[in-house]
Amino acid sequence: METKQPKMMTVREVARTGLLSEHALRLMLKAGKLPAIYVGNKALINYDLLCQRLAGLSGDVN
Repeated sequence: METKQPKMMTVREVARTGLLSEHALRLMLKAGKLPAIYVGNKALINYDLLCQRLAGLSGDVN
């Protein structure tokens, strides 16, 4: 059984996809709300998991 490797991206790479702004990503990273790991001082975000989490959010603001 093969396991799919997660797509790990830097903050700038994720921002270039248009998913969230670089500023928003950095704020979320600082708050510990992103699925990320650190390699040295560089954060690598699990892009697939981030997309899943954002898709699971409700669009209701009531």
